[in-house]
Amino acid sequence: MALKYTEYGDKSASLIVFLHGGGVSGWMWDKQIQHFSNYYCIVPDLPEHGLHSDDIKFTIKGSAELVINLLEQKANGKKIILIGFSLGAQVIIQILSMKPYLIDFAIINSALVRPYPYTEKLIKTTVKWSFPLIKHKYFSKIQAKILYVNEAYFDKYYEESARMKIETLMRVLQENMSFRIPKEFKMAKTKILVTVGEKEKAVMKKSATDIVASHLNCQGVTLLKIGHGFPLAKPDLFTYIVETWLLKGDLPNECSEIRSF
Repeated sequence: MALKYTEYGDKSASLIVFLHGGGVSGWMWDKQIQHFSNYYCIVPDLPEHGLHSDDIKFTIKGSAELVINLLEQKANGKKIILIGFSLGAQVIIQILSMKPYLIDFAIINSALVRPYPYTEKLIKTTVKWSFPLIKHKYFSKIQAKILYVNEAYFDKYYEESARMKIETLMRVLQENMSFRIPKEFKMAKTKILVTVGEKEKAVMKKSATDIVASHLNCQGVTLLKIGHGFPLAKPDLFTYIVETWLLKGDLPNECSEIRSF
């Protein structure tokens, strides 16, 4: 089985692969794709998301293997840049841990790496009451607002949410909430930027600090006045920060550095 994906831009240029978060799909990167038209951009849909049916079951490690296969087919000696949000950022951490020499640059946005206690019990309790609500638009609008999904994308977001099976939701949450940094992560030769929103939950900000502390090539920043969903909340600023960091290694005043201790 292989990932479904779409391609954009200049196929002779450096390769950027965008990995979406849970509960959304490749469309979340539309604004970034428009900007990075001078790169070769690939936007996969992770298993059980977007264009995928449930023919491939989602796991973080399995998704990492599929993305690695795709990169090895498409890179052809190009520089490789990975950009991921939330669940996609966790997949990037797994990729860097499995293939320490493959990726040149990685942007890890809002990756949870501190497992929740009693994950299985918590998921069963949460999904039991929340899953029936997913098919109701008013509930989806609340969730969409949290993720900064605007009106232009709401119908697509709602359609994909309503199509999700309860087994898929539980599997994705289990993978997301039990993920921790693999010990091999520190071996990656990649230059890494870690970002988190100032208004995100404490566990997310602590996770960002953990990632920065676990790798000598990590630089971390907190985005001021932002919650969980920076690429959707402020796509122009997100793109500006990524591009400035990639080309110059600099970061603008809209963020503060994460320091590891």
